[in-house]
Amino acid sequence: MLENTVSILISGDHAGQRLDRFLNDAVSSLSRTRIKALIESGYATINGQTIEDPNFRVKPNTTLTLTIPEPVEDQPEPQKIALDILYEDDQVVVLNKPAGLVVHPGAGNPDKTLVNALLAHCGDSLRGIGGVKRPGIVHRIDKDTSGLMIVAKTDIAHREISAQFSAHTIERRYDALIWGVPSPLTDTIEGAIGRSSRNRKKMAVVETGGKEAKTHYQVIASYGMLASHVSCQLETGRTHQIRVHMTGLGHSLIGDQLYGRGTRRGIPDTVGKAVREFKRQALHAATIGFSHPTSHKDLRFEVRPPEDFETLKTELEQYSKPRRSQH
Repeated sequence: MLENTVSILISGDHAGQRLDRFLNDAVSSLSRTRIKALIESGYATINGQTIEDPNFRVKPNTTLTLTIPEPVEDQPEPQKIALDILYEDDQVVVLNKPAGLVVHPGAGNPDKTLVNALLAHCGDSLRGIGGVKRPGIVHRIDKDTSGLMIVAKTDIAHREISAQFSAHTIERRYDALIWGVPSPLTDTIEGAIGRSSRNRKKMAVVETGGKEAKTHYQVIASYGMLASHVSCQLETGRTHQIRVHMTGLGHSLIGDQLYGRGTRRGIPDTVGKAVREFKRQALHAATIGFSHPTSHKDLRFEVRPPEDFETLKTELEQYSKPRRSQH
């Protein structure tokens, strides 16, 4: 991805000015909306510290750096890609996203995304989000996470479902395979999540500048002390929330290349092989429940993890079974 970087030494004349307004004056080639989006996505730093709040007040004698990624085409093309749709009407689509499918076009993934597939599938039944005929992505799951998503087809649906996410009334439960066994077996993890100051691609539990995040977890099964199958209920929906919270607890997801540490030493070859062959984080969005945006009927969907997840779980189960004596 091509990037431009703008660095500005803030003078005393601008002390106390809002970050987005300062950048709007300093970088005339970008709209204020674009600048705000870049800030909220972690592309602005002051003296090396990532700032995600557009309302942040700038201070004199500090260096502001804004990274401007290469722009992405704004008109995705419809592409026929098979979709596993559980429910659809004139307002919403509920689907089971496979691991490996990117949700939205972006740098490095200009097409062959879920949005491209939905444009082809929905066609004229899309009645406009913000005046544009496109699917309304009200929430996302990572490329390498599988499972359930809601997509809005109208402005009303987009607004109503977004409001439910903001009010934390959407039911979302995930299955995860993690290293080790958490103690206690059932608990709630609370810790604000923001962009990591060390690695812009990573999120982290932060003391300041993050957004409130709460994850309820329960151990469903443990495989010796090597690994566990956990159910995670999200009360909030921050970027990489389960991955960050479980890693912070000391129990990263198996297969997580960004937050995890690979396989473990001293485990049987069959388990080690299964882990090495699992090329993604072991995370699956298993349950989603919400109120229909126009009928207000309660809808709830569940879907089992895909084959690769189940295969890995089976190997862990075999590892933890008691061995019979050979005598």
